[in-house]
Amino acid sequence: MTPSQNLAEAVRTACLKAALDAYEEGGILGLCAEGRWEYAISTLQQLDLKTLIQDYERANERANQLK
Repeated sequence: MTPSQNLAEAVRTACLKAALDAYEEGGILGLCAEGRWEYAISTLQQLDLKTLIQDYERANERANQLK
């Protein structure tokens, strides 16, 4: 995969994890299905993409150093 594809996959994975975790947390908080969905969407809107990209770049640099 290209670096762009790898970054896109990292973003997708982070979004899925954040959404699923928030949906589950919403259930624990007693939210209905619609509320859980809204809670998950809100979590996605607040996802810190800058940090995600920085973490990805650091991991990519480490991997390149090991080659």
